[in-house]
Amino acid sequence: MAQRETWATRTGFILAAVGSAVGLGNIWRFPFVVGEGGGSAFLFVYLLFIVLIGVPAILVEFVIGRRTKLNPVGALRELGGGLWKYLGYVFFVTAFVILSYYSVVAGWFVRYFLIGITDGYGVEDPEAAQALFGTVSVGLDSLAFHALFMAATIGIVALGIRRGIELAVKVMVPALVVLLVSLAVYAATLPGAGEAYAYYLSPDFGVIAENWQTLLPDAAGQAFFTLSLGMGVMIVYASYLGEDRNLAEDGAIIVSLDTAFAVLVGFVVFPIIFSAGADPEQETVGAIFFSLTEAFSGVTGGTVLGVLFFGTVAIAALSSAISLLEFVVAYFIDEFGLERRTAALVAGGSIFLLGVPVTQDLIFLDLLDGFADAILLVLGGLMLAVFVGWVAPDVARDELSRGIGELGSWGVAWIWAVRIPVVVVLAVALVLGVIGYVEFLTGDFAGWLGG
Repeated sequence: MAQRETWATRTGFILAAVGSAVGLGNIWRFPFVVGEGGGSAFLFVYLLFIVLIGVPAILVEFVIGRRTKLNPVGALRELGGGLWKYLGYVFFVTAFVILSYYSVVAGWFVRYFLIGITDGYGVEDPEAAQALFGTVSVGLDSLAFHALFMAATIGIVALGIRRGIELAVKVMVPALVVLLVSLAVYAATLPGAGEAYAYYLSPDFGVIAENWQTLLPDAAGQAFFTLSLGMGVMIVYASYLGEDRNLAEDGAIIVSLDTAFAVLVGFVVFPIIFSAGADPEQETVGAIFFSLTEAFSGVTGGTVLGVLFFGTVAIAALSSAISLLEFVVAYFIDEFGLERRTAALVAGGSIFLLGVPVTQDLIFLDLLDGFADAILLVLGGLMLAVFVGWVAPDVARDELSRGIGELGSWGVAWIWAVRIPVVVVLAVALVLGVIGYVEFLTGDFAGWLGG
């Protein structure tokens, strides 16, 4: 078996973890689900999840990864044995499924970036914006850019941890910060900014009370999606860490930076949408494309703004995609002893093939995204919390203490946070997510199958 790689620097690890978290989950998916959830009502519930669930949960993945120095399949087999060893395969399937359609969506952003450079965003009404999205999202264009994006992802991962992933994120993440802050400053000058901020930042608790059954699983899934939890990525990244790292401090930095990115995206997207008079609550995966291309054609400097925005998202998507592929590659390296480049080609090629149907009909995007977000992510997070909280709490506390020192009451508080609130909330979110997914299968998907 090849010698396991490590991060060259602590900064490299943090930027890689932040880069994994700050991707399409924050920029494509976040505005979409915020709009579906009624704006500030969703944001409020989402932020509660980040604080109460996200921070304890990311430490759960960190301690398992660093303790075993293995991918999730090997890690759960080593620490748990018995039936627990099969939990690692849930993470494997989750990362595999998510990247298959993630790459397709990322390809759309690359295509929109190029459209802005070559033709501009000359759409003057919602119908034209939707027609443009239809051209980009389905057919040969979609397939070609899916292939292009996966090829770039495979190339970076094939270069390894230090020469590939760590080097790439040290460039991409700071670039994302500069671009998003610049876009947010510009968006603040638009005439619809005040109305957008009210929609985004003033929660109506009556709306939350009335819609908690949908807000809860959506917010849980989004929190896990945006933090790259429940998919095994943080286990893999932590497996490349040294024993002297303070996991609690690193986890707090990563969660804080990721959440800041997500909230910042709202300050970019919603003022643009409101200024153009577009609908922020369009319930469709193409909502951000419809709204923003229409908006870019109606504001001063819209083409430049659009090129910057879609380019920013493409960079963010790549930083996340390499983390998902790295998990699958780490599995092939650890379990089968494959050479890294071979593992990257095999894993990336297989994931590309699974994503091909999404390029031909968007019903497959709903099928895969609903399954991964509402079920797989939450299920993986729930089972991992049960494992650490109830099966291996002493091992977890011991590992967390390395690089920190004696945890005292803080270690006990963390374990009980994992045992009760994390497990209970994720269990409820999983039940509601399964119900919602079954409704999709028996409704929209069954209707599609019936032709």
